Amino acid sequence: YLCQTTQGGEKGLDEGEKTLMGRGFVPQKQIVYNKLLPYANKLDRESNDILAQIKGNLGRAVQLRELWPGVLLWTRKLSTYLRLYGRKFSKEDHVLFIKLLYELVTIPKLDISIMQSFARLLINLLKKKELLSRDDLELPWRPLYDLYESILYSKTEHLGLNWFPNSVENVLKTLVKSCRLYFPESATQEMLDEWRPLLCPFDVTMQKAIGYFELFLPTIMPPEQHHKGFKLWFDEMMDLWVSVQNLPAWEGNLVNIFARLANDNIGYVNWDPYIPKIFTRILRSFNLPVGTSQMVIPRYLTNSYEIGHVVLWISSMLGGPQNQVQKQLNGLFSSIASFYHPSNNGRWLMKLMKLLQRLPASVVRRLHRERYKKPCWITPVPASHRLTDQDVTDFVESMKQPVLMAMFSKTGSMDAAQALQNLALMRPELVIPPVLEKTYPAMETLTEPHQLTATLSCMIGMARSLLSGGRHYPEGPAHVLPLLMRALPGVDPNDFSKCMITFQFIATFTTLVPLVDCSSALHEKNDLSEMERELCSASAEFEDFVLQFMDRCFALIDSSTLEQTREETETEKMTHLESLVELGLSSTFSTILTQCSMEIFKVALEKVFNFATTNIFETRVAGRMVADMCRAAAKCHPAESHRLFVPHCCNAITHLTANEDVSNEEELDKELLWNLQLLSEVTRVDGEKLLPYRTQLVQTLQLTLRLRCKQGYTLACNLLHHILRSTALTYPTDYCSVPGGFNRPLQEYLPIKDWGRPGDLWNLEIQWHVPSVEETAFVFYVLDLLLQPELQRLQKYAQGEQEMSRDDVLQSLCIVQHCLLGAGSMLPPLDGPTVTSLVPSMVSLEETKLYIGVDYGNFVIYQVVCLPQIISDLMHFRGSHKHEFDSRWKSFTLVKKSMENRLHGKKRHIRALLIDRVLLQHEMRKLLVEGCEYKTAHQDLLRDLLRLSTSTYSQVRSKAQNVLFTALGTYSFCCRDITPRVLELLEPTRTDVTQQQFKGALYCLLGNHCGVCLANLHDWDCIAQTWPAIVRSGLSSAMSLEKPSIVRLFDDLADKVHRQYETIGIDFTVPESAVLLAQRITDSSQPTPHIGTPTEQELEQGLALQQDKNQEAVQPWKFEHIAIGFLSLLLRDDYPLPAPAVLFFVQSLNHDALVVRKMAIAAMAGILKQLKRERKKIPVSPCDISGVTEPEGLVAGDRPGNDWLQYHGDSLPSTQQDWDHFCFIEKTHWGYYCWPKKLVVYAPAAEQPKDLSAENMNERERIICDHFTDPMFIKQLIEFLSLEDRKGKDKFNPRRFCLFKGLFRNYSDAFLPVLKPHMEQLANDSHESTQRCVAEIIAGLVRGSKHWSFSKVEALWKFLIPLMRTALSNITVETYADWGTCCILCFTSWEILKPFRLGCIFDILIFERLIISFYLCSHLYVLQGGLAQQEWRVPELLHRLLSYLEPKLTQVYKNVRERIGSVLTYIFMIDVNLPYTLPTKSPHIAEFTERILSQLKPLIEGDEEIQNHVVEENGVGEQDERTQAIKLLKTVLKWLMASAGRSFSTPVPQQLQLLPLLFKIAPVENDDSYDELKRDAKTCLSLMSQGLLYPEQIPMVLKVLHEIAGSSSWHARFSVLTYLQTMVFYNLFTILSNEQAVQDVRALVIRLLEDEQLEVREMAATTLSGFLQCNFLAMDASMQTHFEALCKTRLPKKRKRGSVVDTIPSVDLVRRHAGVLGLSACILSSPYDVPTWMPQLLMDLSAHLNDTQPIEMTVKKTLSNFRRTHHDNWLEHKQQFTDDQLVVLTDLLVSPCYYA
Repeated sequence: YLCQTTQGGEKGLDEGEKTLMGRGFVPQKQIVYNKLLPYANKLDRESNDILAQIKGNLGRAVQLRELWPGVLLWTRKLSTYLRLYGRKFSKEDHVLFIKLLYELVTIPKLDISIMQSFARLLINLLKKKELLSRDDLELPWRPLYDLYESILYSKTEHLGLNWFPNSVENVLKTLVKSCRLYFPESATQEMLDEWRPLLCPFDVTMQKAIGYFELFLPTIMPPEQHHKGFKLWFDEMMDLWVSVQNLPAWEGNLVNIFARLANDNIGYVNWDPYIPKIFTRILRSFNLPVGTSQMVIPRYLTNSYEIGHVVLWISSMLGGPQNQVQKQLNGLFSSIASFYHPSNNGRWLMKLMKLLQRLPASVVRRLHRERYKKPCWITPVPASHRLTDQDVTDFVESMKQPVLMAMFSKTGSMDAAQALQNLALMRPELVIPPVLEKTYPAMETLTEPHQLTATLSCMIGMARSLLSGGRHYPEGPAHVLPLLMRALPGVDPNDFSKCMITFQFIATFTTLVPLVDCSSALHEKNDLSEMERELCSASAEFEDFVLQFMDRCFALIDSSTLEQTREETETEKMTHLESLVELGLSSTFSTILTQCSMEIFKVALEKVFNFATTNIFETRVAGRMVADMCRAAAKCHPAESHRLFVPHCCNAITHLTANEDVSNEEELDKELLWNLQLLSEVTRVDGEKLLPYRTQLVQTLQLTLRLRCKQGYTLACNLLHHILRSTALTYPTDYCSVPGGFNRPLQEYLPIKDWGRPGDLWNLEIQWHVPSVEETAFVFYVLDLLLQPELQRLQKYAQGEQEMSRDDVLQSLCIVQHCLLGAGSMLPPLDGPTVTSLVPSMVSLEETKLYIGVDYGNFVIYQVVCLPQIISDLMHFRGSHKHEFDSRWKSFTLVKKSMENRLHGKKRHIRALLIDRVLLQHEMRKLLVEGCEYKTAHQDLLRDLLRLSTSTYSQVRSKAQNVLFTALGTYSFCCRDITPRVLELLEPTRTDVTQQQFKGALYCLLGNHCGVCLANLHDWDCIAQTWPAIVRSGLSSAMSLEKPSIVRLFDDLADKVHRQYETIGIDFTVPESAVLLAQRITDSSQPTPHIGTPTEQELEQGLALQQDKNQEAVQPWKFEHIAIGFLSLLLRDDYPLPAPAVLFFVQSLNHDALVVRKMAIAAMAGILKQLKRERKKIPVSPCDISGVTEPEGLVAGDRPGNDWLQYHGDSLPSTQQDWDHFCFIEKTHWGYYCWPKKLVVYAPAAEQPKDLSAENMNERERIICDHFTDPMFIKQLIEFLSLEDRKGKDKFNPRRFCLFKGLFRNYSDAFLPVLKPHMEQLANDSHESTQRCVAEIIAGLVRGSKHWSFSKVEALWKFLIPLMRTALSNITVETYADWGTCCILCFTSWEILKPFRLGCIFDILIFERLIISFYLCSHLYVLQGGLAQQEWRVPELLHRLLSYLEPKLTQVYKNVRERIGSVLTYIFMIDVNLPYTLPTKSPHIAEFTERILSQLKPLIEGDEEIQNHVVEENGVGEQDERTQAIKLLKTVLKWLMASAGRSFSTPVPQQLQLLPLLFKIAPVENDDSYDELKRDAKTCLSLMSQGLLYPEQIPMVLKVLHEIAGSSSWHARFSVLTYLQTMVFYNLFTILSNEQAVQDVRALVIRLLEDEQLEVREMAATTLSGFLQCNFLAMDASMQTHFEALCKTRLPKKRKRGSVVDTIPSVDLVRRHAGVLGLSACILSSPYDVPTWMPQLLMDLSAHLNDTQPIEMTVKKTLSNFRRTHHDNWLEHKQQFTDDQLVVLTDLLVSPCYYA
C-alpha cells in the first residue's frame, strides 16, 4: 500500500498540456486550484494579458533606468501574479525573470527597502528548485557575497551613516540559500581561497569565515562534480571539528554544514569512521544534568547545536549496508529515555522534546523523497543507501518508548502528538495499539482530565493512519465507534479544555467517516470480508451517536445561558472562552450533519427544530449557540430545513409586531428577538433555496428594519445582510467527504469503503453557487426597496432639508452599511478620473483588472459621507474582508498540518479541505487589488477620512485613522497627496487648530504598528516636507507640553522614526547588464533612456532644517532634541553633509542639554568618517618578505613563512628610514592559516596624501578645525566630557573614542597642543569620570596616530609614556575596566604601536615596583586585554610575561590569584593542537606543568591531610616548602578553572598529572563551609570530568583512575566514582566504541563494590545502576550470577554475649553486602518498567530482609524506591510477576502493622 501513485493525476496533466501548446508555451507550474473555479475558462486569457503587460512594462522600466516607481511597481505586480497563478510562464521567461532580478538585487548602493522587495520576489521565483536545473541557470556568487558583506559587516553603520532594518539579515540569508544551488562548479574553490585566510581560531574572523562557509558552500552537485565540490573541504573541516574540545561559538555552524551536506548527498559521503564522535557530541550538546555533582560548564549552556540540523544529520545518515547509525540511535534514546519521564523537568527538556518531535518528521520527509517524489534533475539517493522496510521498523521501534513517555510531559502533549502522527504514517501497527491502550482507560477515568486531553490530542494526529488501516493494520477502523461513543462525556460545561479537545476529536473523526447506517447490507451483500461485516453491524450505532451528541450539546447550552453565567450588570458580550466553545460546537455539529445520511439528518433536524422553537433564548450567549446549530442544519439540506424554520419564524414575527406600539418600544420582547436571530442565521444558505420564500422574507424585513430598539434593528440588519450575501456571492455549497453525497442505495455504493478516503484533486466535482439572473434581479429589487429611501433621507439631512435625531441617523447608516456588506460583490467599483501628477514616470502605472465571476449591473451609488466603517467598505469591499481572509488562511494551514499525509504527498488531503483551498483562491483574487489607481472619488473619500481622523471624539478618531492607514497602503502614491494636508494642521501660523485636531494630525503621522508611517515614508520629497514641519510644530498655538498625552505622542513619533528609518537610496543607477537582460525581455520597444535626477533636494533639505534651527530662541529643548535626532539620521556614507549642518553639530557639542550633546558626539564621529581621506594601498607577496616559499598542502600556525609578522624586540625600526621600509600587517588573522590570494599593505608615507593644512581644507573641514583649535571651546568640551552621567553606571564610551580617533586621524597632531594641558590635569585626578575621559582620549590618540610620520609619533610617545604612568598609578576599582578597554583598543592596531611601542607599554605595566595587590591585579588586567588582541604574534612578550609571573604564583591575595589564573589562560591559549597546525613558539603548557609539579612534590609524596595555610600578615620570613606548595596549588587551581571553558583544546595529559593531587584534596560532602582550596579542587574535578576526550586519551585516563582507586584515602576512592559517572556519560559513544575501555570501567566499578568503606560501596552501587540505566553496561547472566554468588557468602556466627563485638566489619559481611548492593543497583536501574529478569532479583533480595546492618537498610531502601517509581503504572507492571511472587511482594511492600 505504500506504492500506489496517482496514475489518474498524471494522465490528467497530459491532456492539459496539449491545450497549453495552443497558448504557445508550457507553463512551469501553475496553481492547480485555479482550474476548479467556476469561471476557470476565462483565466487563461486573463493571465496571458497580465503576463504580457508585466513583461512589457518591466522590461521598459529597466531600459529607461527608472527604478522608482517603474521597476518597483511592476516587480510587485509580478509577485502578485505569482500568488494568483503560480509559476505560469515558460522556462525561458522564468530564467530571464530570475537573471533580471538577480542583477537588480545586486546593484551596489541600492536603496535597502527596494533591495528587500526585489530579494523577496527573487526568493519566490527560486522556490521550487525542481523546475530549473543547474544547466538552465547559473548565478555568480560574488555579487551576493559583496552585498551581504556590505550590509552585515558594514563599516559605517555603527557611526550612524547607514540605517538598516532588522529584517534585512534574514532576507539576505534566505536569498543566499535559494541561490547557492545555482553557483557555478568553480565556486567552491574560489570560496575556499577567499575565506581560508580568515581561519585563525583566536580571532573573531573565525566565526565570520565558518559562518560564510555554512551559508555559501554549495552542496547539491551531480556526483561527477563532487571532486570540485565538498571533497575539496570535507576532510579539512571534519578534522577541525573533531579536534576542537571546548565548543566555541562556530562549532554549531560546522554542524549545520555537515547536516546539509549529509542531507544533500545521502550515500556519497562515508560517515562511518566519525559516527561515535558525532553521537557523543550530540549527546553533550543537550547539557543533561548527570552524576552527583551536577555542575555544568556555563559556556556549554549558550553554544549548543540547533536541534533542526542535528535531526537532519541523523536522519540522513540512517540506512546503508551496516546501518551503524541506528545502533547508535538506539543507544542515544536508551541513555536519555528516563529524562522523558513526566516527573522530570528542567531547562534541557525543551531540546529533548524538539528532538522527539522533529526526528520522525525528518525521516518521513526522507522516505517521501526516496519513494514517492517525482524524479527531477537532482541526483536521486543510490539504491544501496535507501531506507529498507526493516530500517524503518527499527527506527520506529527505537523511538516508541520515549514518545509514549513524553505524551504526558510537563510541556504539554503537542510534541509527542506530532511525533506519533509521523510514526503512525510509517508503521501504524507498532504505534497505534499502545496509544489506544492508554486512551481507553483515560476516557473512563474522571479524576485525571489531563490524561484525557493528552491521549485525545495524540489520537487526533493519528486519525488518518488509524482509519486507512491498510495491509499492516486492518483492525484499525473497528476502533472508531467505541472511541466516538466514549468521547461523548467529554462535552462537559465545567471543564473548558476537555470540552474543546473533545469537539476537535469528534470533528476530526466524523470528517473522515460517512455517518451512514449500513447494517442492512449484511443481508443484501455476501461478498464482504470479515472486517467489513463487523463495521457494517457497528454502523447501526451512528444514529444513536448523533442524538446523544445533540443531547450533550443542549445540556451545554442550557448551562451557559446569560442569566446563569453572570448578572445582567456585567458585560453583555460573550467572553472569550464562550466564543471558543461556540465555535467548536458549531463547527463540530455542522461537520456531523454534513457527513450524515438523509435518514439520520431528518431525525436530527426534527430534534433541533423542537429544541429551538419550544424554548426562548436570550440572544447573546445561548441564543447564538442554538442559532448556530440551526444554521448548520439549514446549510446541509436547505430545502428540508426551510420548510420548518422560515414559515415558523416569519409567522411568529408578524404575529408579535401586529401591535402598532411595538415598533416604538425601547426594549423588545425576548421572543421577538429570538425569532429574528434564528431567522437571520437560518438564511445563511444557498441563495436559490431562499427564492421561494422571498415575499415572506421581504415582508419581515419591512416590518423589522424600522424598529426603535437597537438590538431589534441590528438583528434585522443582519437578516438583510445574510439574505443579500447568500444570493449575491459565489461560493461552494457542499463539503461532504465524498463527491455526490451518501444518498445512494447500498447495492450500488457501500459507504464503509470510503472511511478515511482522501479527496481526489482531479475530480472534486465542486458544486458552486453562482448568482442566477433571478437572484440578481431579487438583489436589486431589495436594494431599490430598502436602500434608496435611506439614501434619500440621509441626503436631505446632509443638505439640511430634513430633521433627524442622532439615533435615526445611526439606524439609517446601519441599514446602508449592511446593504453594502451584503451586496458588495455586485456593485461596480468606484470609478472616475485618476489623480495624476503625483509621481513622474515614463512607464504606465495602470492597474490590472481581475475577473471574479460577477458582471456588474447598472446601479446608481449615492455618495455616502459619514461613518468611517462605511467609507472603508466602499473603498475595499468586494464581498470579503482582508483580516477574515488572513485568519481563514491561517486556520486552513493548521488543519492541513494536523491531517496531512507527508509520506505520500501529492496534495492528498480530505475533500473538505481541498474545497476550502479553492474557495480561498477565489477570495484571494477578490482581495489582491493593491497598488490600485488613485481616482478622484478616492481622493474625496480620503479627505473626508482625514476630517474624521482629526475630529473631536477620540473613538471616531481612532477608527477613522485605522481605515485611513489601510487606504494609504492600498492606493499607489496617495501619500503624496494627503501628507501636505496633515501637515497644515501642525503649522505654527494657523490659529484655528484645536488640541484634538493637533493630536489627530500627530497620530496620522505616527501610523499604526503594521501600516504606513507618514512621518517616515521611503520618499525624499515627503520627508523633506514632514520632518521640518514636526520640528516647527513646537511653536504651534495648539501645542501644550502640559498635556502628557501630547508629550508622549512626540516621544513615540521620534522613537518610531529612529527605529524604522532606513537609509534611503539616492543613487539610482542601473548597470548595463541589467538593461541588456531587460531588452531580451521586451524585444518590442526601444524608448530613450533618461537617468535619475541629482540630489540637490537633499542638500536644500538639510539647509531648510538649518534655518528652522536659527529661530530656536522660542523652542523648548524637547524639539531641539527631536531636530538634532532627525538631522543625525540624514548622515550617509555616500554623500557628505552640507557645511551649515556641520557647524550646527559642532556647536551642539557644547549644548546645555545632555541628550543633545550625546547625539552631537555620535554625529560628529560620523561626519569625521565622511571627511576621511583615502589611503593608498599596494599589494605585496609574503614569500618575498620572508624569503621562504610556502610549503605544498595545508600548513598552519607558526612557520618560517609568517615569522616576520611576529614581534621581535631586537629588530625594531629606530630611524625614519627603517620606519618607512618596515612592513606592517594590521589584521592579526592574515597568515596564520594560509595567505590570501592578494595581500595588501599601506604604501610608504611618501606616496600618501599630505597632512591637512589651512590651504587644502574644504569648508566643512575648516569649521571643525576652527572650533577645535579654540582653547575656550576645548575647555568647555572637556568639562562636559568629564561630568558623570549616571553614578556607577557609566562605562568607557566608544562614541567618544570614535570622535577623538577621527579628529587625530584627519588632522594629525593639529589639536594636540591645546589638549595636552587638559590631559595632564585629568591624568592626575583619580576621580572615576576624569580617569574615564583621559582613557577615551588616549585610546583615540593612539588609534588616530596610525599614519603619522616617525617624528610626530616619536614626540607623541615621549608625552604619552609618562602620562600613562601617572594615570595608571591613580587607577581605582571603578576605572580599571575602562583602562582595560583603552589598552585593548590601543593594541588592536599593530601599526600604530609600530611594535617597539608595545615593549614600552609592556615595561610600564610590569616593571613598576608593584607591592600593593590591587595595583598588580589591575595592571595585569590592562596588560591581558592588550596582549590578547595580538594573539599569536607576540610569543616573545608572552615568554617574558610568564617568566615574570612564575615567581609570583604563590601570592597570598585571592584577587591576585584569580587574575593570574586568567592571564595564564591567555598565555597558553595559543598552544593548541588543531589539525595541519605546527607547534607554536609561544609558551607550552607541558613545560610549565613540569616546572610546577616539581614544586608540588612535598604535597604529592606526603600522606597527611592537606590543610589550607593561613598566612599572618608581614610574615616575610622564608616559609617551608610545604606552605609555599599549598599557595602555589591554589593559583594553579584558579588557572585550571579559568581555562576550562576558554581554550580550544584541553591539555589532558598535563591535567592527568595533577589528578591524584586533586582527588586527595576534594571533599566528599556538598558543604559550602569548606575553605577555598577544597571548593576549588572539587570544581576542577567536576569541570575536568565533563571534558571531551579523544579516543586515544581514554586509556590514559582510565589508567590513572585505576591507580587512584587503590589509594589509601577513601575520599579519593569515592571521588573516582563520581568522576567516572560524569566522564562516561559525557563521552558515552566514544568509550562504547572501545571494547577494552568498557571492560575496564566495569571491572573498576565491581571492584569498588567490595570496598571496606561503606560510603564507597554505596556510591559504587549508584554508579553501577546509572551505567545500566543509560545502557553503558548490559545486565547479563554473568553479572547476575556474580552478585548472587556474593550474596550467599556465609556470615560468621555472632559471638556469645559478653565478648566484645567486632567494630570492623568482617570481610565476609562486606562481600555479602556487595552482592546485595549489586542486586539493588540492577533493580533501581529500570525505574519505569519491569524487565524479565527483575522478578527473580526481587525474590533474591527479599531473602536478605533480616540480615545484619547495613544489609537490612539497603534492602529496605531498594524496596521503597521500587514502590515509589512503579506505583503509577502498577496495573501494567503486575502482569510480569507470577502469583507466588506477588504474594511475597505484597508482604514486602506493605509496611508491617505497628499494633501487631
